[in-house]
Amino acid sequence: MHPIRSRKIEREEVFEYEFSVCTLVTDLSEYEEMKASFYESGFTTDICEFLYIDNSKQNTFEAFAGLNRFLREARGEYIILCHQDVLINYHNISDLKARMAEVENADPNWALLGNAGGVNLKYTAMNVIQGTGNVLEDKHLPIKTVTLDENFIVVKSAANLALSADLQGFHLYGTDICLIADVLGYSSYAIDFKLMHKSDGNADYKFYQLKKDLIRKYRRAFRSRFLGTTITRFYISGVRLFNFFGNIALVLFLSRQYIKIFKPKKGYRLKLKT
Repeated sequence: MHPIRSRKIEREEVFEYEFSVCTLVTDLSEYEEMKASFYESGFTTDICEFLYIDNSKQNTFEAFAGLNRFLREARGEYIILCHQDVLINYHNISDLKARMAEVENADPNWALLGNAGGVNLKYTAMNVIQGTGNVLEDKHLPIKTVTLDENFIVVKSAANLALSADLQGFHLYGTDICLIADVLGYSSYAIDFKLMHKSDGNADYKFYQLKKDLIRKYRRAFRSRFLGTTITRFYISGVRLFNFFGNIALVLFLSRQYIKIFKPKKGYRLKLKT
């Protein structure tokens, strides 16, 4: 019998690059300008790879599928997801590393950093120069956020994040990945890393349609439900009172009887295509 080779996984991960800069591109000349600003700010090719998806002639990937491809393909310890119309011409790579180190020291469970995002229902955090000349600064950075703006997001590769497979479009993927990070136990922060973003944003009708899709998706994802494993059964809910009553033995028993009568096992069988 031939020996079967195996590979030992070491505790410390090894990455080929320090950063992977990933961009969906519709204007190749603007993308070249963006890359040049990164390079001049210290994101040199010995420590950084640049990945792009060419949407200049046709829509090769929409954002959710495209960024998931980036997250799978990137070989950097940190993955930067950014727009083609950003310029790194205020802070540089040393500033970014310093801000990352500050967050890492205070919260090693961070997974996402950005230059703008939502703190809660009332407050936002902004640190960007807009193309119209607006200077948006926040004195409270770094600050924990529930969402991040899509113009510039740093993803920690070790967090092993992905975007939703059941959403499509070019908006709100920053919100989606922050929600997923939160579910996995990670944090998101807006940091003091200033750059120029030429656009002031474009909340068109597609934005509002995707907003509805995202709400619908997470209404289902965060639903209360009964769960069964091979050895136990229980109920989960974001409402503490529901968690209490749902896990009472009698409630679990009656719920099982309801399923037995009205939802037989064969109804869950996958219908295979012929």
